Amino acid sequence: MLSLEAAQERALALVERARKAGADAGDAVYSAEASESIQVRLGKLEDVERSESEHISLRVFIGQRSASIGSSDLGDAALDELARRAVDMARAAPEDAFAGLAPQDMLLRGPAPALDLEDPAEPSPQALRALAEATEDAARAVAGVTNSEGAGASSGRGLFALATSHGFAGVYGSTSHGLSASVVAGEGAGMQRDYAWRSAHHAEDIPAPAEIGRQAGERAVARLNPGRLKSGPLPVVFDPRVAGTLIGHLIGAMAGSGIARRSSFLLGKLGAQLFDSAIVIHDDPHRQRGLRSRPFDGEGLPTAPRDLVAGGRVTGWLMESASARQLGERPSGHASRGHGGAPGVSVSNVHLAAGSATPAELMADIADGVYVTELIGHGVNGVTGDYSRGASGYRIVGGELAGPVAEFTIAGNLIDMFAAMTPANDLEWYRAINVPTVRVDGMTIAGD
Repeated sequence: MLSLEAAQERALALVERARKAGADAGDAVYSAEASESIQVRLGKLEDVERSESEHISLRVFIGQRSASIGSSDLGDAALDELARRAVDMARAAPEDAFAGLAPQDMLLRGPAPALDLEDPAEPSPQALRALAEATEDAARAVAGVTNSEGAGASSGRGLFALATSHGFAGVYGSTSHGLSASVVAGEGAGMQRDYAWRSAHHAEDIPAPAEIGRQAGERAVARLNPGRLKSGPLPVVFDPRVAGTLIGHLIGAMAGSGIARRSSFLLGKLGAQLFDSAIVIHDDPHRQRGLRSRPFDGEGLPTAPRDLVAGGRVTGWLMESASARQLGERPSGHASRGHGGAPGVSVSNVHLAAGSATPAELMADIADGVYVTELIGHGVNGVTGDYSRGASGYRIVGGELAGPVAEFTIAGNLIDMFAAMTPANDLEWYRAINVPTVRVDGMTIAGD
């Protein structure tokens, strides 16, 4: 993996090669990752994995024609060939009226914000194994746990550099640490599994192995002997572990590309009252140590905190430059880049603002309902908003949890679900999308 300075220099040099080869404009992205993970099961070492990768990609423009190409070979000869091939490909590409770099007047100028994404500590394989073993030991020590699917510990380091031909060059690094366990409770056909995990940029932000292991074990045991639900309408309460997926569907529908193609269930709903007026959904790319914090986006634009939803209304679409041009707008600073191709869009650290009621108060008036802790399948239509997913969790009777239930489906339409959404006050900050317990009335249950 290159140093920060060398990575930025490589990206700049590739852009310059493209200009010399005949490109009118272009940008280059260098990304690299190195990671190590240890997996143990039943107290024995099961897997050790070390991976390293680096990749550089080039996007060039000749008029309104563009092409992208990438390579893992960073040598001078390889980059010369990469630039020539990209220009040749662009000359043969069809014209795209919306192609081009981000507006030059919107590029990040001056120093990027410091986000504290790098942990100088780098645990040894022995230390990672000790963490994984301690996590599994804690999970297996929970009464009722009968088997283990394993526990893992990992650490890694990454780097992202971007350079454009119209004046932007930036680079930042990050580290990652992770800890997880998955165990089984019960015997025979009655076995149930569950898990717990945490990840963070800094190792000190991850809870102790004993806490993660205990969570995994207790969750698995609590799922033993599940009952069944009868079909019909019921209030549904989503555990924070799965409630974030509802906001994820909203974010996906806010992508400018989908709006431009008229393939989003939010089409025509910009500024409409989708949620209760108290609902706020916030995106903060500058959160210190945030899992998805970043100082600039995939086109070199500055990132900034923003309410995605305020007063229950969507405040605007998430746009990279191409979709912004299609919509007659300005890009929103949400461009993302992969190993090649045109930019997509992504958010950073998103949270649904907490409500005022505790989870117990949120459920107190539910005579009969369901508390969902796991969702299965991908039954969500991004064009219509129709929602249908398999689920498991706990029955709610008389305002309290009343035992596990499984093998049922919850269904509705996301527009209706958003309108009926009520958050509790138990918001925690350790996921990419942080959401408290959420109640949605009026959903349909398909069970027995």
